[in-house]
Amino acid sequence: MQKNIAVIGAGPGGYVAAIRGAQLGANVYLIENREVGGTCLNRGCIPTKTYFRNAEIMTTLKNSEEFGISVDNYQLDGKKLQNRKNEIVGQLVGGIEKLIESYKNIEFINGKANLKDKNTVSVKLCSGEEREIKVYNIVIATGSKPTMTETKGIELEGVITSDELLSMEEIPETLIVVGGGVIGVEFASIYNGLGSHVILLASRMLKNADKEVQKRITPLLKRQGIETYVDIRAKEIIKEGDKLRVIAKYKTKDKEIEVVGDKVLVASGRGPVVEDLNLDGVGIEYGHKGIHVNEDFETNIDGIYAIGDVNDVGVQLAHVASNQGVYVMEKIMGIEPVINLDVWPNCVFCIPEVAHVGMTEEEAKEKNIDYKVSKFLFGANGKALTLGEPDGFVKVMADEKNKIIGVHIIGPHANDLIHEGALAISNELKVENIAKTIHAHPTLSEAFYEATLGLEGQAIHMAPPRKR
Repeated sequence: MQKNIAVIGAGPGGYVAAIRGAQLGANVYLIENREVGGTCLNRGCIPTKTYFRNAEIMTTLKNSEEFGISVDNYQLDGKKLQNRKNEIVGQLVGGIEKLIESYKNIEFINGKANLKDKNTVSVKLCSGEEREIKVYNIVIATGSKPTMTETKGIELEGVITSDELLSMEEIPETLIVVGGGVIGVEFASIYNGLGSHVILLASRMLKNADKEVQKRITPLLKRQGIETYVDIRAKEIIKEGDKLRVIAKYKTKDKEIEVVGDKVLVASGRGPVVEDLNLDGVGIEYGHKGIHVNEDFETNIDGIYAIGDVNDVGVQLAHVASNQGVYVMEKIMGIEPVINLDVWPNCVFCIPEVAHVGMTEEEAKEKNIDYKVSKFLFGANGKALTLGEPDGFVKVMADEKNKIIGVHIIGPHANDLIHEGALAISNELKVENIAKTIHAHPTLSEAFYEATLGLEGQAIHMAPPRKR
């Protein structure tokens, strides 16, 4: 089956959708008005993880005496950090561009798209010319952008988003982070590692994480030197010379605090990019959370789909956007998708790392699911001790049929380990399936193995599980 399909946006949702469509024989117009790779590659995931690696190294150097190594007078070169980030981003962007070029049935169009009707896309090219494209289907993958709070003083110089922070060569002496979600916690942890004094103002910490993880992350961040305030909201930002003063009020008590810093990072979330698409003109329904879609990510207009951060599904993750793109293209091309879009790993690149997949204990209780929990501490894992990273745990949940339903990790390499949990849950594996798989020693994966065996009281290096 050969179809003309327009994909608007070349981020991790859009370019993956275009490639999958091309693999299935479609003629794809991939339209992007900025860089290939979208926010994730250019201003989000990859730049952030480049900085995260530097923060890890700086943290290791700071604790080098623990390993019997003395290191004096080390310092971070902000310009070289920027250059390294730009080189990595450039290499990945170039690789994706070549990959797209290798598919002769993908035409990349550098320009801004505007919907004229369900089968027509008008593109204002970067050259200034306009081009009109006739298609069978349209896939909107325009992603998201940082949103600002309504805090008074938000427009002041020095109040920035993550986009601006990642473009700065200098490391702020004091950085105030407003927001305790994934973005806020990651940047607080990263810039603390890079040498800033970080003040974190959080309404709540990692709201989608299991409550046990939420409670544990706060003292761990404080122990690293991050000045952390929870259950608090920024009320006003005031400019005082070259400094910024933030007045914040606690939500549950009549008390205010004031903190002063060089920069204020507003990490209050991201909103969908829907401007200039002419959604109203075409009749596509949308709200502040994004474009309304059904279970197949199709909008209320037949043949027009929305994937990734721009839809109202509420999962703003690059890997989820990519898989939605694959799903939609297979659906359009008449193939019944086999992807499990109900299970996805959530990863937070802070120190220590946090990751989770499946149900939290709170969700299981709300759904009246009988479950049991087992938790293994990294302090009892040989590999974690050799790394000098004994903090945290692996927590595994199973239902009454012994099926794994939730995995929650805080500790070393949590974002790599979580895929054992994702694989188990998406394939409906049971405790016995994990038990018969030998895990190498000494590795961090043994913590998942032991926690899972603990559900049946079979773990060798931990006490029997608590029952619910």
